[in-house]
Amino acid sequence: MEVKSRHHLRSDEITAIREAVADHLGVDIDGEAFEFVEFVDAGYELVLVDGDPAVFYVDDDEPFLTVRGANDFDPETGVVTVDAGAISVVSDGADVMRPGIVEADEAIRAGDLVVIAEETHGKVLAVGRAMVDGDAMVGDSGKVVESIHHVGDDLYEFSV
Repeated sequence: MEVKSRHHLRSDEITAIREAVADHLGVDIDGEAFEFVEFVDAGYELVLVDGDPAVFYVDDDEPFLTVRGANDFDPETGVVTVDAGAISVVSDGADVMRPGIVEADEAIRAGDLVVIAEETHGKVLAVGRAMVDGDAMVGDSGKVVESIHHVGDDLYEFSV
């Protein structure tokens, strides 16, 4: 991933990011330095928090935690939990299917960005877009979360 530009954010921009992430995921992003990174050929922009890729923007949406950011800041809302059988496929970037889901935040609405965590240790494996409301995610068949970013992809591996 080739960096197009990189700059420190103003305090009002940091406040907006912190408020948006708190609204979506119920977490407070605590950090000293916030840097905005724009890439040449990526469908997202990135915010480094103390040098770590913690927040990203997808399709000009509001800011949302990356997989690494979600594992650092432990989201309380917007979480879809999958069973052990789904870990390897979700970690490889597959969309999430109903049979693998054991629990989903009922406040999730179709179109929302969500974090996908595994049930045993609560580690976040991916970030995706909900295709149905949270109360309709658990079931027997069908795709319910489109994967956007996952463990091991370019964004996950990005470092400065």
